[in-house]
Amino acid sequence: LADLWWIYSKPVPADGRELWTLFLQCSCITVVIGGLFYNWMFASLEYSWHLSIAMAVSFSLLLLLTLLLVHPARCVFSMIMPTLGTKQGRKLLFSTCIMIAVVNITPNIMSNLKTILQIIKCICKNSSDSLLNSTALLEKVSWEFGDAIQETVHSIYKPMNGHFRFSLLQNSSLIYQKMHLAGEKIGREFLSVEVLVKDSLRVANRLAAGFFVLYLCFESTWYLKNYLTNLRFDNFYITKKLERLAADRRAAHLLVGSSKKLVRPTGLKLSWEEVVLCLVQAMLVTVTLLLLLVVVAMDHFAFSVADTAVRKAAQFSAVPVTLSIKYKVEIGIIPFLFKIFGRPSEELLLGNFNRTYHHHLIFSSAHCSISPPSPPNPSVLLVVGLLFCILYTTVFLETYARRLCRKIAASFFPGWEEERVLYLYRKLSRRH
Repeated sequence: LADLWWIYSKPVPADGRELWTLFLQCSCITVVIGGLFYNWMFASLEYSWHLSIAMAVSFSLLLLLTLLLVHPARCVFSMIMPTLGTKQGRKLLFSTCIMIAVVNITPNIMSNLKTILQIIKCICKNSSDSLLNSTALLEKVSWEFGDAIQETVHSIYKPMNGHFRFSLLQNSSLIYQKMHLAGEKIGREFLSVEVLVKDSLRVANRLAAGFFVLYLCFESTWYLKNYLTNLRFDNFYITKKLERLAADRRAAHLLVGSSKKLVRPTGLKLSWEEVVLCLVQAMLVTVTLLLLLVVVAMDHFAFSVADTAVRKAAQFSAVPVTLSIKYKVEIGIIPFLFKIFGRPSEELLLGNFNRTYHHHLIFSSAHCSISPPSPPNPSVLLVVGLLFCILYTTVFLETYARRLCRKIAASFFPGWEEERVLYLYRKLSRRH
Protein backbone atom coordinates (compact mmCIF):
# COMPACT_ATOMS: atom_id res chain seq x y z
CA LEU A 1 0.00 0.00 0.00
CA ALA A 2 2.84 2.37 0.77
CA ASP A 3 4.37 1.70 -2.65
CA LEU A 4 1.03 2.23 -4.41
CA TRP A 5 0.51 5.52 -2.58
CA TRP A 6 4.06 6.58 -3.42
CA ILE A 7 3.41 5.98 -7.12
CA TYR A 8 0.07 7.79 -6.91
CA SER A 9 1.51 10.83 -5.16
CA LYS A 10 4.62 11.20 -7.36
CA PRO A 11 4.58 14.09 -9.85
CA VAL A 12 5.93 11.97 -12.73
CA PRO A 13 6.14 8.14 -12.96
CA ALA A 14 9.74 6.85 -13.09
CA ASP A 15 9.20 4.05 -15.61
CA GLY A 16 6.55 2.16 -17.57
CA ARG A 17 5.58 -0.06 -14.64
CA GLU A 18 4.75 2.95 -12.47
CA LEU A 19 2.84 4.51 -15.38
CA TRP A 20 0.65 1.41 -15.81
CA THR A 21 0.15 1.21 -12.05
CA LEU A 22 -0.93 4.85 -11.96
CA PHE A 23 -3.28 4.28 -14.90
CA LEU A 24 -4.92 1.31 -13.19
CA GLN A 25 -5.29 3.27 -9.95
CA CYS A 26 -6.89 6.22 -11.72
CA SER A 27 -9.15 3.88 -13.73
CA CYS A 28 -10.43 2.13 -10.60
CA ILE A 29 -11.06 5.45 -8.89
CA THR A 30 -12.84 6.76 -11.99
CA VAL A 31 -15.16 3.74 -12.25
CA VAL A 32 -16.17 3.97 -8.60
CA ILE A 33 -16.71 7.74 -8.67
CA GLY A 34 -18.61 7.49 -11.99
CA GLY A 35 -21.00 4.92 -10.51
CA LEU A 36 -21.58 7.05 -7.43
CA PHE A 37 -22.07 10.13 -9.61
CA TYR A 38 -24.72 8.31 -11.73
CA ASN A 39 -26.56 7.09 -8.64
CA TRP A 40 -26.44 10.58 -7.12
CA MET A 41 -27.89 12.23 -10.23
CA PHE A 42 -30.53 9.58 -10.96
CA ALA A 43 -31.69 8.58 -7.47
CA SER A 44 -31.07 11.71 -5.41
CA LEU A 45 -31.44 14.60 -7.86
CA GLU A 46 -34.08 12.79 -10.01
CA TYR A 47 -32.57 13.41 -13.43
CA SER A 48 -33.52 11.10 -16.30
CA TRP A 49 -31.50 7.90 -16.65
CA HIS A 50 -30.09 8.70 -20.10
CA LEU A 51 -28.96 12.17 -18.99
CA SER A 52 -27.46 10.66 -15.82
CA ILE A 53 -25.56 8.06 -17.86
CA ALA A 54 -24.27 10.66 -20.33
CA MET A 55 -23.13 12.97 -17.52
CA ALA A 56 -21.54 10.11 -15.56
CA VAL A 57 -19.58 8.83 -18.60
CA SER A 58 -18.40 12.32 -19.56
CA PHE A 59 -17.41 13.11 -15.99
CA SER A 60 -15.56 9.80 -15.64
CA LEU A 61 -13.50 10.32 -18.81
CA LEU A 62 -12.63 13.88 -17.84
CA LEU A 63 -11.71 12.76 -14.33
CA LEU A 64 -9.48 9.96 -15.68
CA LEU A 65 -7.50 12.33 -17.90
CA THR A 66 -7.20 14.92 -15.14
CA LEU A 67 -5.98 12.46 -12.51
CA LEU A 68 -3.54 10.84 -14.91
CA LEU A 69 -1.95 14.02 -16.27
CA VAL A 70 -2.22 16.70 -13.53
CA HIS A 71 -0.34 16.03 -10.29
CA PRO A 72 -1.93 18.83 -8.18
CA ALA A 73 -5.37 17.67 -9.37
CA ARG A 74 -4.67 14.25 -7.89
CA CYS A 75 -3.80 15.93 -4.61
CA VAL A 76 -6.99 18.05 -4.67
CA PHE A 77 -9.12 15.02 -5.53
CA SER A 78 -7.54 13.00 -2.74
CA MET A 79 -8.30 15.77 -0.26
CA ILE A 80 -11.94 15.88 -1.38
CA MET A 81 -12.56 12.53 0.27
CA PRO A 82 -11.67 13.65 3.84
CA THR A 83 -13.22 17.05 3.08
CA LEU A 84 -16.55 15.20 2.88
CA GLY A 85 -16.20 14.81 6.63
CA THR A 86 -16.18 18.59 7.09
CA LYS A 87 -18.98 21.13 6.85
CA GLN A 88 -19.03 20.91 3.05
CA GLY A 89 -19.78 17.21 3.22
CA ARG A 90 -22.51 17.94 5.74
CA LYS A 91 -24.08 20.38 3.31
CA LEU A 92 -24.27 17.61 0.72
CA LEU A 93 -25.89 15.32 3.27
CA PHE A 94 -28.33 18.09 4.19
CA SER A 95 -29.20 18.38 0.50
CA THR A 96 -29.78 14.62 0.33
CA CYS A 97 -32.07 14.74 3.37
CA ILE A 98 -34.08 17.58 1.84
CA MET A 99 -34.45 15.65 -1.41
CA ILE A 100 -35.63 12.56 0.48
CA ALA A 101 -38.24 14.69 2.22
CA VAL A 102 -39.33 16.25 -1.08
CA VAL A 103 -39.59 12.93 -2.94
CA ASN A 104 -41.14 10.78 -0.18
CA ILE A 105 -42.64 12.79 2.67
CA THR A 106 -44.22 15.75 0.87
CA PRO A 107 -46.24 13.67 -1.66
CA ASN A 108 -47.51 11.49 1.19
CA ILE A 109 -48.75 14.57 3.05
CA MET A 110 -50.45 15.81 -0.12
CA SER A 111 -52.09 12.42 -0.66
CA ASN A 112 -53.55 12.39 2.85
CA LEU A 113 -54.81 15.94 2.40
CA LYS A 114 -56.50 14.82 -0.83
CA THR A 115 -58.21 12.03 1.10
CA ILE A 116 -59.53 14.56 3.62
CA LEU A 117 -60.83 16.77 0.80
CA GLN A 118 -62.51 13.77 -0.84
CA ILE A 119 -64.30 12.99 2.43
CA ILE A 120 -65.49 16.60 2.72
CA LYS A 121 -66.67 16.50 -0.90
CA CYS A 122 -68.49 13.22 -0.31
CA ILE A 123 -70.23 14.55 2.81
CA CYS A 124 -71.28 17.72 1.01
CA LYS A 125 -72.67 15.81 -1.96
CA ASN A 126 -74.60 13.24 0.09
CA SER A 127 -75.97 15.81 2.49
CA SER A 128 -77.13 18.01 -0.40
CA ASP A 129 -78.73 14.98 -2.09
CA SER A 130 -80.51 14.11 1.11
CA LEU A 131 -81.61 17.71 1.58
CA LEU A 132 -83.00 17.86 -1.95
CA ASN A 133 -84.84 14.60 -1.35
CA SER A 134 -86.39 16.18 1.71
CA THR A 135 -87.91 18.86 -0.56
CA ALA A 136 -89.56 16.04 -2.51
CA LEU A 137 -91.03 14.82 0.75
CA LEU A 138 -92.28 18.32 1.52
CA GLU A 139 -93.91 18.48 -1.87
CA LYS A 140 -95.64 15.14 -1.24
CA VAL A 141 -96.80 16.32 2.19
CA SER A 142 -98.11 19.58 0.75
CA TRP A 143 -100.15 17.82 -1.93
CA GLU A 144 -101.67 15.35 0.53
CA PHE A 145 -102.38 18.17 2.92
CA GLY A 146 -103.93 20.21 0.11
CA ASP A 147 -106.15 17.28 -0.87
CA ALA A 148 -107.27 16.92 2.73
CA ILE A 149 -108.16 20.61 2.83
CA GLN A 150 -110.25 20.21 -0.31
CA GLU A 151 -112.21 17.30 1.21
CA THR A 152 -114.80 19.23 3.23
CA VAL A 153 -118.45 18.46 3.85
CA HIS A 154 -119.95 21.56 2.28
CA SER A 155 -118.69 23.16 -0.86
CA ILE A 156 -119.25 26.63 0.56
CA TYR A 157 -116.46 25.98 3.05
CA LYS A 158 -114.09 24.49 0.46
CA PRO A 159 -111.06 26.72 -0.31
CA MET A 160 -110.15 27.45 -3.88
CA ASN A 161 -106.79 25.60 -3.81
CA GLY A 162 -104.88 24.04 -0.99
CA HIS A 163 -101.81 22.90 -2.91
CA PHE A 164 -98.25 24.22 -2.67
CA ARG A 165 -95.64 24.13 -5.40
CA PHE A 166 -91.89 23.67 -4.80
CA SER A 167 -89.56 24.89 -7.52
CA LEU A 168 -86.32 23.79 -5.79
CA LEU A 169 -86.35 20.35 -7.36
CA GLN A 170 -86.25 21.87 -10.81
CA ASN A 171 -82.73 23.24 -10.08
CA SER A 172 -81.26 20.01 -8.64
CA SER A 173 -79.22 19.26 -11.76
CA LEU A 174 -77.82 22.79 -11.67
CA ILE A 175 -76.79 22.30 -8.03
CA TYR A 176 -75.08 19.01 -8.85
CA GLN A 177 -73.27 20.61 -11.76
CA LYS A 178 -72.03 23.50 -9.65
CA MET A 179 -70.82 21.15 -6.93
CA HIS A 180 -68.99 19.02 -9.50
CA LEU A 181 -67.33 22.06 -11.07
CA ALA A 182 -66.32 23.40 -7.67
CA GLY A 183 -64.78 20.04 -6.73
CA GLU A 184 -62.84 19.86 -10.00
CA LYS A 185 -61.59 23.42 -9.54
CA ILE A 186 -60.37 22.69 -6.02
CA GLY A 187 -58.68 19.51 -7.25
CA ARG A 188 -56.90 21.34 -10.09
CA GLU A 189 -55.72 24.12 -7.80
CA PHE A 190 -54.53 21.58 -5.23
CA LEU A 191 -52.66 19.61 -7.91
CA SER A 192 -51.06 22.76 -9.33
CA VAL A 193 -49.86 23.80 -5.87
CA GLU A 194 -48.45 20.31 -5.26
CA VAL A 195 -46.62 20.29 -8.60
CA LEU A 196 -45.30 23.81 -8.03
CA VAL A 197 -43.97 22.96 -4.56
CA LYS A 198 -42.32 19.74 -5.72
CA ASP A 199 -40.74 21.34 -8.80
CA SER A 200 -39.51 24.36 -6.85
CA LEU A 201 -37.94 22.22 -4.14
CA ARG A 202 -36.42 19.87 -6.72
CA VAL A 203 -34.82 22.74 -8.69
CA ALA A 204 -33.60 24.44 -5.51
CA ASN A 205 -32.10 21.19 -4.26
CA ARG A 206 -30.35 20.56 -7.60
CA LEU A 207 -28.86 24.04 -7.59
CA ALA A 208 -27.79 23.70 -3.96
CA ALA A 209 -26.26 20.26 -4.56
CA GLY A 210 -24.31 21.52 -7.60
CA PHE A 211 -23.09 24.53 -5.65
CA PHE A 212 -22.00 22.34 -2.72
CA VAL A 213 -20.03 20.00 -5.00
CA LEU A 214 -18.27 22.90 -6.69
CA TYR A 215 -17.57 24.51 -3.35
CA LEU A 216 -16.22 21.20 -2.07
CA CYS A 217 -13.68 21.18 -4.90
CA PHE A 218 -12.96 24.86 -4.30
CA GLU A 219 -12.29 24.31 -0.60
CA SER A 220 -9.82 21.49 -1.31
CA THR A 221 -8.10 23.70 -3.89
CA TRP A 222 -8.08 26.61 -1.46
CA TYR A 223 -6.51 24.41 1.22
CA LEU A 224 -3.77 23.22 -1.16
CA LYS A 225 -3.12 26.78 -2.33
CA ASN A 226 -2.69 28.02 1.26
CA TYR A 227 -0.59 25.00 2.12
CA LEU A 228 1.80 25.77 -0.75
CA THR A 229 1.95 29.54 -0.28
CA ASN A 230 1.59 30.20 3.44
CA LEU A 231 4.03 28.60 5.89
CA ARG A 232 1.87 29.52 8.87
CA PHE A 233 -1.33 27.93 7.49
CA ASP A 234 -2.44 24.88 9.50
CA ASN A 235 1.09 24.42 10.84
CA PHE A 236 0.87 23.52 14.54
CA TYR A 237 1.42 19.76 14.54
CA ILE A 238 4.18 17.70 16.12
CA THR A 239 5.04 15.52 13.14
CA LYS A 240 7.73 12.87 12.90
CA LYS A 241 9.86 15.17 10.77
CA LEU A 242 9.65 17.86 13.45
CA GLU A 243 10.64 15.36 16.15
CA ARG A 244 13.63 14.16 14.11
CA LEU A 245 14.71 17.71 13.41
CA ALA A 246 14.50 18.64 17.10
CA ALA A 247 16.40 15.47 18.08
CA ASP A 248 19.15 16.10 15.53
CA ARG A 249 19.63 19.64 16.86
CA ARG A 250 19.32 18.54 20.50
CA ALA A 251 16.24 20.70 21.10
CA ALA A 252 13.62 18.14 22.11
CA HIS A 253 12.72 20.37 25.07
CA LEU A 254 11.10 22.80 22.60
CA LEU A 255 8.36 20.31 21.83
CA VAL A 256 7.77 19.47 25.49
CA GLY A 257 7.43 23.10 26.49
CA SER A 258 5.02 23.88 23.68
CA SER A 259 2.80 20.83 24.15
CA LYS A 260 -0.20 22.99 25.11
CA LYS A 261 -0.17 24.80 21.76
CA LEU A 262 0.88 21.94 19.49
CA VAL A 263 -1.03 18.74 18.81
CA ARG A 264 -0.06 15.45 17.25
CA PRO A 265 -1.79 14.81 13.91
CA THR A 266 -2.26 11.12 14.79
CA GLY A 267 -3.50 11.76 18.34
CA LEU A 268 -7.03 12.19 19.67
CA LYS A 269 -6.34 15.44 21.52
CA LEU A 270 -8.52 18.41 20.56
CA SER A 271 -7.75 22.01 21.34
CA TRP A 272 -10.29 24.21 23.11
CA GLU A 273 -11.07 26.06 19.88
CA GLU A 274 -11.70 22.77 18.08
CA VAL A 275 -14.05 21.60 20.86
CA VAL A 276 -16.07 24.85 20.71
CA LEU A 277 -16.31 24.60 16.92
CA CYS A 278 -17.58 21.01 17.20
CA LEU A 279 -20.27 22.05 19.67
CA VAL A 280 -21.44 24.92 17.45
CA GLN A 281 -21.64 22.64 14.42
CA ALA A 282 -23.55 20.05 16.48
CA MET A 283 -26.10 22.71 17.42
CA LEU A 284 -26.61 23.62 13.76
CA VAL A 285 -27.13 19.95 12.88
CA THR A 286 -29.64 19.68 15.74
CA VAL A 287 -31.63 22.66 14.45
CA THR A 288 -31.80 21.10 10.99
CA LEU A 289 -32.84 17.78 12.52
CA LEU A 290 -35.66 19.47 14.43
CA LEU A 291 -36.94 21.15 11.26
CA LEU A 292 -36.96 17.84 9.42
CA LEU A 293 -38.67 16.16 12.35
CA VAL A 294 -41.41 18.79 12.09
CA VAL A 295 -41.99 17.69 8.49
CA VAL A 296 -42.05 14.03 9.57
CA ALA A 297 -44.51 14.91 12.36
CA MET A 298 -46.72 16.68 9.82
CA ASP A 299 -46.70 13.50 7.74
CA HIS A 300 -47.82 11.40 10.70
CA PHE A 301 -50.41 14.01 11.73
CA ALA A 302 -51.89 14.18 8.21
CA PHE A 303 -52.13 10.39 8.08
CA SER A 304 -53.76 10.27 11.53
CA VAL A 305 -56.35 12.89 10.56
CA ALA A 306 -57.09 11.21 7.22
CA ASP A 307 -57.38 7.75 8.80
CA THR A 308 -59.68 9.06 11.54
CA ALA A 309 -61.80 10.93 8.99
CA VAL A 310 -62.20 7.82 6.83
CA ARG A 311 -63.20 5.65 9.80
CA LYS A 312 -65.58 8.23 11.25
CA ALA A 313 -67.16 8.94 7.86
CA ALA A 314 -67.89 5.24 7.44
CA GLN A 315 -69.58 5.26 10.86
CA PHE A 316 -71.85 8.22 10.13
CA SER A 317 -75.43 7.14 10.83
CA ALA A 318 -78.44 8.54 9.07
CA VAL A 319 -80.16 11.34 10.99
CA PRO A 320 -83.93 10.64 11.29
CA VAL A 321 -86.26 13.55 10.58
CA THR A 322 -89.94 13.34 11.58
CA LEU A 323 -92.59 15.70 10.19
CA SER A 324 -95.97 15.62 11.96
CA ILE A 325 -98.99 17.58 10.66
CA LYS A 326 -102.19 17.91 12.70
CA TYR A 327 -105.04 19.82 11.02
CA LYS A 328 -108.60 20.09 12.32
CA VAL A 329 -111.50 22.27 11.05
CA GLU A 330 -114.72 22.73 13.05
CA ILE A 331 -117.70 25.11 12.79
CA GLY A 332 -120.15 26.07 15.56
CA ILE A 333 -123.92 25.45 14.99
CA ILE A 334 -126.02 28.57 15.80
CA PRO A 335 -123.87 29.52 18.75
CA PHE A 336 -126.07 32.49 19.92
CA LEU A 337 -129.12 30.19 20.62
CA PHE A 338 -127.07 27.98 22.84
CA LYS A 339 -125.84 31.06 24.69
CA ILE A 340 -129.45 32.22 25.29
CA PHE A 341 -130.45 28.91 26.84
CA GLY A 342 -127.23 28.64 28.71
CA ARG A 343 -126.09 25.43 27.09
CA PRO A 344 -122.73 24.78 25.61
CA SER A 345 -122.50 25.15 21.86
CA GLU A 346 -121.92 22.16 19.60
CA GLU A 347 -119.41 22.12 16.76
CA LEU A 348 -119.47 20.34 13.41
CA LEU A 349 -116.23 18.67 12.33
CA LEU A 350 -115.47 19.61 8.72
CA GLY A 351 -112.01 18.13 8.34
CA ASN A 352 -109.33 16.26 10.29
CA PHE A 353 -105.75 15.61 9.05
CA ASN A 354 -103.24 13.91 11.33
CA ARG A 355 -100.26 12.24 9.67
CA THR A 356 -96.58 11.66 10.40
CA TYR A 357 -93.83 11.51 7.75
CA HIS A 358 -90.33 10.10 8.22
CA HIS A 359 -87.13 11.00 6.39
CA HIS A 360 -83.40 10.33 6.87
CA LEU A 361 -80.55 12.76 6.22
CA ILE A 362 -77.57 10.77 4.87
CA PHE A 363 -74.05 12.24 5.11
CA SER A 364 -71.92 9.41 3.71
CA SER A 365 -72.28 6.68 1.14
CA ALA A 366 -70.39 3.59 0.06
CA HIS A 367 -70.46 4.85 -3.53
CA CYS A 368 -68.07 7.73 -2.77
CA SER A 369 -64.65 7.34 -4.39
CA ILE A 370 -62.29 7.94 -1.46
CA SER A 371 -58.67 6.90 -1.77
CA PRO A 372 -57.32 5.18 1.35
CA PRO A 373 -54.92 7.20 3.53
CA SER A 374 -51.22 6.68 2.87
CA PRO A 375 -49.24 5.68 5.98
CA PRO A 376 -45.75 7.16 6.49
CA ASN A 377 -42.94 5.11 5.04
CA PRO A 378 -40.80 3.82 7.95
CA SER A 379 -37.81 3.23 5.65
CA VAL A 380 -37.65 6.99 4.92
CA LEU A 381 -37.38 7.74 8.62
CA LEU A 382 -34.71 5.05 8.94
CA VAL A 383 -32.64 6.50 6.08
CA VAL A 384 -32.97 10.05 7.42
CA GLY A 385 -31.96 8.86 10.89
CA LEU A 386 -28.92 7.10 9.46
CA LEU A 387 -27.90 10.22 7.53
CA PHE A 388 -28.15 12.36 10.65
CA CYS A 389 -26.06 9.84 12.57
CA ILE A 390 -23.43 10.31 9.87
CA LEU A 391 -23.83 14.08 10.20
CA TYR A 392 -23.23 14.02 13.94
CA THR A 393 -20.23 11.76 13.36
CA THR A 394 -18.72 14.17 10.84
CA VAL A 395 -19.09 17.02 13.35
CA PHE A 396 -16.62 15.39 15.71
CA LEU A 397 -14.45 13.93 12.94
CA GLU A 398 -14.04 17.26 11.12
CA THR A 399 -10.84 18.08 12.97
CA TYR A 400 -9.31 14.73 12.11
CA ALA A 401 -10.45 15.05 8.49
CA ARG A 402 -8.58 18.37 8.25
CA ARG A 403 -5.49 16.74 9.72
CA LEU A 404 -5.79 14.01 7.09
CA CYS A 405 -5.96 16.69 4.39
CA ARG A 406 -2.69 18.11 5.67
CA LYS A 407 -1.09 14.66 5.67
CA ILE A 408 -2.21 14.08 2.06
CA ALA A 409 -0.78 17.42 0.97
CA ALA A 410 2.48 16.61 2.77
CA SER A 411 2.77 13.27 0.96
CA PHE A 412 2.26 14.92 -2.44
CA PHE A 413 4.74 17.72 -1.73
CA PRO A 414 7.41 16.33 0.65
CA GLY A 415 9.92 19.07 -0.19
CA TRP A 416 7.49 21.78 0.81
CA GLU A 417 6.60 19.90 3.98
CA GLU A 418 10.23 20.05 5.04
CA GLU A 419 10.17 23.83 4.57
CA ARG A 420 7.05 24.07 6.76
CA VAL A 421 8.63 21.90 9.47
CA LEU A 422 11.77 24.04 9.43
CA TYR A 423 9.67 27.21 9.70
CA LEU A 424 7.77 25.82 12.71
CA TYR A 425 11.02 24.76 14.37
CA ARG A 426 12.50 28.25 13.95
CA LYS A 427 9.31 29.79 15.36
CA LEU A 428 9.51 27.58 18.46
CA SER A 429 13.20 28.41 18.85
CA ARG A 430 12.51 32.15 18.78
CA ARG A 431 9.76 31.78 21.38
CA HIS A 432 12.04 29.75 23.62
